[in-house]
Amino acid sequence: MKPEPTPEIKPDETTEVDDHPLIARRADKVARLRAAGVEPYPVGYTRDAAAADLHRQFGGLEADSRTGVTVTVAGRLMNTRQLGRLIFGVLQDYSGQIQLFAASGSLGKEKLADFEELDQGDWVWVKGEVITTRRGELSVNVGEFALLAKGLRPLPAKWHGLKDTEIRFRRRELDLLVNPEARRIAETRTRVVSELRRQFDIRGFVEVETPVLQVQAGGALARPFETYHNALGLPMFLRIATELHLKRLVVGGMERVFELGRVFRNEGIDARHNPEFTTLEAYQALADYHDLMRLIEEVISAVTQHAAGGAVISYQGRSVDLRPPYRRVPMLELVSDALDRPVRPTTPVEELTIRAQAAGVEVAPGLGFGKLVEEIFDQLVQPGLWDPTFVIDHPLEISPLARRHRSEEGLVERFELFVAGSELVDAFTELNDPVDQRERFEHQAEARATGDQTAHPIDLDFLRALELGMPPTGGLGIGVDRLVMLLTDQKNLREVVLFPHLRPEARSD
Repeated sequence: MKPEPTPEIKPDETTEVDDHPLIARRADKVARLRAAGVEPYPVGYTRDAAAADLHRQFGGLEADSRTGVTVTVAGRLMNTRQLGRLIFGVLQDYSGQIQLFAASGSLGKEKLADFEELDQGDWVWVKGEVITTRRGELSVNVGEFALLAKGLRPLPAKWHGLKDTEIRFRRRELDLLVNPEARRIAETRTRVVSELRRQFDIRGFVEVETPVLQVQAGGALARPFETYHNALGLPMFLRIATELHLKRLVVGGMERVFELGRVFRNEGIDARHNPEFTTLEAYQALADYHDLMRLIEEVISAVTQHAAGGAVISYQGRSVDLRPPYRRVPMLELVSDALDRPVRPTTPVEELTIRAQAAGVEVAPGLGFGKLVEEIFDQLVQPGLWDPTFVIDHPLEISPLARRHRSEEGLVERFELFVAGSELVDAFTELNDPVDQRERFEHQAEARATGDQTAHPIDLDFLRALELGMPPTGGLGIGVDRLVMLLTDQKNLREVVLFPHLRPEARSD
């Protein structure tokens, strides 16, 4: 019952094949262990040391040293190699790796033979003295060991790694096991999320939870996922935003609230879009979009410092300085520069369409002024916004929940933060006039009636709440996935989502 040699796992093989010959061989080992009275999946074992702790505490030892310190460690056996009567193994736990040193002098011949039968991928528990080998490798000298979980399915070959992105995204557990970069990204995401929460908490915001299943999806121009509630006999939708419920809480007297959670949009999938994604939405009474710009500068720079070790980072080979203040520029000014002609809310749509097409913009028929401006911006301006830039004062048409600009007709008090060509934040001074809001909802309902599936019916519950009186309020939404992409130097959103959505595998029965 010897361990299979690692070279049997060829570089171009994956472990997705259910009839892999090593699986049957390991299953046979499980049966023989049980027949011998050994449980291959026991419980009741604990550890008192992690790999990283051992390296921090004993990393400076000279070669061939003994510490007299006995520890218990546990983790996955990533590989083993035999040198005469010695067996060296690499144990990987949540913090890193530590070498195992197994010799007959400390284990005895019989137990050393049992240790030799362990396979790559097995979970093991080890008790032993911390030492360094003659070559200076920090190790745990195995005095006792136990098999904690027999790995039936072999890992990818260590020298090859797991390179196929399709397999990596489908089998994230494998990716995390063999790719240190995948673990780094996951750990950075955790730091980003925890620091985002902390930043809003220290500013007096209260974290809340609002419904994921909703009778009516609203708060954004997007197509929702539909489902059905059998007990209530109602069609329902997965939320596309948390906005409307959060603003109802502001009406109810919760003057600073935020929610960090998943939202769902039944739209396309690409390198920057996933059907479900994570946002942080926050609302602050007695604030406007100028206040929120200052807030975002503080929060983003603090999160970057915490998660990336500094507010100046490298993204795709270029430097990004996230220290405030950030540039502020009106959307129409950027569009005017891109077309080399002034664009104002009074510019006729026909004239703007001609200019856009002359500049190479693909223009769908029937666009109004606001959506046309947005299309020009998306195609000609956004890709070039590398340094942190607040794009402010959007057209009214594309901002149905934002307050009308206090001095610019046809515009609203809204901003988006762009960094490295990607939108990270969308925010505005909230519309709190219930009459104006009702009119805009009615326009959306008309658009929906003509086939616009991203527009939504009138939300009477929200209007009733708004009619109670909502104080002047600023609201923002942070795209958490895109922020993590920036801080981990990733171009593909699937790299920062542990389990991204993919098409089902083609299976042959």
